[in-house]
Amino acid sequence: MIHSAVDKHRSKGWFLGPWNSKVPIPLGYANQGINERHYHKHMFEIYLVANGESTVMIDGREIDLKAGDMIVVEPNEVHSFIRNSDDYLHFVVNVPFVKDDKVVVE
Repeated sequence: MIHSAVDKHRSKGWFLGPWNSKVPIPLGYANQGINERHYHKHMFEIYLVANGESTVMIDGREIDLKAGDMIVVEPNEVHSFIRNSDDYLHFVVNVPFVKDDKVVVE
């Protein structure tokens, strides 16, 4: 069993992943939508909104998210969170695990 909690003093962080556990995929969180446009060549990002509201931009399309929503960003989709409420919190799962631009299968 592994137990962890969100650090409310950090804007985002990682609970665990292959670098610190036997869990084969990274699992993280964000207390705010981070406005950094980026994409991943091989990786899917699964966002689970736990609290609050945000707006994510995916390939130029704005999508409003609220608590209870889930969104999957697919490989090569440019994405960024552009707005969020003060009480925002999401969890994120990265599949597959990618390190140094290579898919890691263990």
